[in-house]
Amino acid sequence: MIYIASDHAGYELKEVIKQFLKQERIAFEDIGPFIYNKEDDYPDFMIPAAQKVAQNPDEHRGIIIGGSGQGEAMMANKVQGIRATVYYGGSQDILTFSKIHNNANMLSLGARFINPEEAKRAVKLWLSTPFPGEERHVRRIEKMKKFEE
Repeated sequence: MIYIASDHAGYELKEVIKQFLKQERIAFEDIGPFIYNKEDDYPDFMIPAAQKVAQNPDEHRGIIIGGSGQGEAMMANKVQGIRATVYYGGSQDILTFSKIHNNANMLSLGARFINPEEAKRAVKLWLSTPFPGEERHVRRIEKMKKFEE
């Protein structure tokens, strides 16, 4: 399951990504917001989205969207089991590496820095990139998990 959330700065792009996920026949749940509110606060949506992913962090994924994606990822990464990565344009190699090296389970998009087409390409690449499970990467992820405990 993909859990998707935004704040006011990412609301419009979230709606685009939801339509893209529907088109691709990818199951998702919208965690909010459900209406545009320029006064909302991203922690109110990022925490519940991250908590949903954390229920099964090896299977569930999350897409969170804000102005830069930075604060959203910082908030999500406070939840045990979450490994959120940020993408706000540039080389898409960072998306691939976030999965191959870190098995990132949340993608945070910076809506003020990428257009909807870039965002869709990023989501498609990130969701389709598998974690190959190389021993060195598994070892490093296990160290992260141990620290969280």
